Amino acid sequence: MRTMILFQNKAVPVYLTETNKKALDKLADTLNRKWTTGKNALKHCLRSLISVEIVGSEATLHAINEKDTLTISLY
Repeated sequence: MRTMILFQNKAVPVYLTETNKKALDKLADTLNRKWTTGKNALKHCLRSLISVEIVGSEATLHAINEKDTLTISLY
């Protein structure tokens, strides 16, 4: 399933293996928290974020540059 979230005034597609509203809420909270308190590598990834893939309790953040792609835990 594909849905969109708004992050830093940018629409970002989110791909889910199953419909899970709780995972989308956690994703939004986690991204906003990491934007303010995360390390530089994570902030760099978030600045160039193009899509997010959620599998279980992990979110893979895909950036423009493939080497900046990261996986974070939602829970």
